[in-house]
Amino acid sequence: MTFDQTLEVLQNLQGLALYNVSERFSSELLKRMPIAIATPIRQIELTPGSAMRINGLTWAEYEALLQELGEDRSTRVAYAEGVLEIRMPGQHHEAANRVLAAIALTLAEELGLEFNDLGSMTLNRPDLNRGIEPDSCFYIQNAEAGQGLGAVISEQLPPDLALEVDIANRSDSKMSIYQAMGIPEVWLYQDQRLQIKQLQAEGYIDVAISRAFPAITSEQLNQWLDLRRSGTDLTVIRAVRQFCRTQLNA
Repeated sequence: MTFDQTLEVLQNLQGLALYNVSERFSSELLKRMPIAIATPIRQIELTPGSAMRINGLTWAEYEALLQELGEDRSTRVAYAEGVLEIRMPGQHHEAANRVLAAIALTLAEELGLEFNDLGSMTLNRPDLNRGIEPDSCFYIQNAEAGQGLGAVISEQLPPDLALEVDIANRSDSKMSIYQAMGIPEVWLYQDQRLQIKQLQAEGYIDVAISRAFPAITSEQLNQWLDLRRSGTDLTVIRAVRQFCRTQLNA
């Protein structure tokens, strides 16, 4: 995006006290537009587990903010119909996210499934006026779409599975974004428990068995998560491997 294009976007954000611009634009913008400059938005420090919300953003303004935030960051974003949320995961959040991602990878290996972990890749759908960075997302049944480093996955092809760790009970708006994008399964960790959400015609419903990993139940996933409360990620991975080799491959 050129300077003039960025300037045009920022001029539409004059009333947003939460928005700031980067140092490389600051001096020139101070000369050319009446906007209060505080610190660059990428330098705003959110405490772990906190979030900020900006209302009334167009898609172009959302994309400009993404560019300003950059890719080298710990925050995650969700955008739907003019509302942007920027959140900073805390330790509990990330511990749950990473062990669930490790479980998914181990299951794929043990069950002989192809698997691509795209982490918190930005999923943007301008046609839906929505974008989101899941805690983790995976291509399993459609793993060939992301095969090879640098492969470009069509924005029309959603991940087969997304992880949403909800420590602060903010998941409702994100689930509606996943639904609009057609993500068939979401593992939602909320209130210390994991629920398997599968997309049906009427929306997401709770189910007992995973579609991404047939024969794996929400009860079993929660048993593995319980191991992590007193053990390590490797404690859980060993248990997953033992389960697959003794229960599923017997």
